[in-house]
Amino acid sequence: MTPRLLVAGVGNIFLADDAFGPEVIRALDQRPLPAEVWVHDYGIRGMDLAYDLLDGYDTAVLVDTARRGHHPGTLSLIEAEPPDGTVVPEAHGMDPAKVLALATHLGDEPLPRVLVLACEPEVLPAGDADLLPGLSAPVRAAVGRAADALHTLIPALLSDSAAPAPPLGHPMESAPAHPAALPGTTAR
Repeated sequence: MTPRLLVAGVGNIFLADDAFGPEVIRALDQRPLPAEVWVHDYGIRGMDLAYDLLDGYDTAVLVDTARRGHHPGTLSLIEAEPPDGTVVPEAHGMDPAKVLALATHLGDEPLPRVLVLACEPEVLPAGDADLLPGLSAPVRAAVGRAADALHTLIPALLSDSAAPAPPLGHPMESAPAHPAALPGTTAR
């Protein structure tokens, strides 16, 4: 039986680089993934994603931004840890950890394996910032690389959904940590 896979774009299109996930999903319209893969832009609809995570998928790949201390536009592939009960579920947000906690709270079945294809953001408004549509240049440049990465990752997961995720490749993982993200340093 072919594994069922979900590719989920996550993010708010009105908050600068937070729109990365939806933009990657839009790019996949031009380069579709295999028919066995459900590709969907969830935007900020965490409840919808939580319910879909309970729909019998073997693996879910969330496409989102994440601050990891790299240069803006750097892609990372992260294996999400299963919820441990310390994160409070939230039905009205799209924080991936809270969505996973909500899905765990709502369902009796175990969650699928969850991978996050993350892009280091350059611009993310904080708090109640004004709307700021449009990706920064380095994150915009990462959209095509993310689509390429998904076209490499998904066939590997379709052949064996439990296998270790293949590396994204040297250009995507090799950027040194951004100085502002390192403890005890300041941005130049």
